[in-house]
Amino acid sequence: MQFSSALLENAVNEFSKLPGIGRKTALRLVLHLLKQEEEDVQHFSEVVSRMRNEIKFCQRCHNVADADICSICANSMRKQDVICVVENIRDVIALESTQQFSGTYHVLGGVISPLDGVGPSQLNIDTLIHRVQKEEIREVIFALSPTIQGDTTIYYIQKKLNPGVRITTIARGIAFGGELEYADEMTLARSLQNRLPIESYVSNK
Repeated sequence: MQFSSALLENAVNEFSKLPGIGRKTALRLVLHLLKQEEEDVQHFSEVVSRMRNEIKFCQRCHNVADADICSICANSMRKQDVICVVENIRDVIALESTQQFSGTYHVLGGVISPLDGVGPSQLNIDTLIHRVQKEEIREVIFALSPTIQGDTTIYYIQKKLNPGVRITTIARGIAFGGELEYADEMTLARSLQNRLPIESYVSNK
């Protein structure tokens, strides 16, 4: 792909670094920006820059936030004694889109995967254990993708949780090996509603 402008080529190179964006799509996006008013492009740039510089991560659940505590944790209408454990922020967004969960979340930041060099200490597991110990948590729901790594993570964490806490996992509406964020809203909603006690889930492994 030949360019008559080094500035254009540099912009295409940067856009193509984004996940799922090839060079043709990157070129289309850059050419679109060239057609926009200068003020609009400046605003776009400022919004992205401000997002990167000012966004925070909730000190309680590790979700993205504009303050030290995210809007979900700060919402008094949510069930503060129920925690849904997810792998990443995209999963929070996917579950919120179902409008079927009224508790809080805890973002692990990944799953245990020794082959990828990811161990328990690299995830937000200790803060989850601390939350369950210090707060009056009634139920912990595991909503991790049904993979070997996800199951390993569930097994590891549930062994460290207080015996008195109800521990459940979303139902197998999601095929084994699938990614939670790509499941449709109806499947996610039913998986939440029909969640299983962790004992029956582990016993089937």
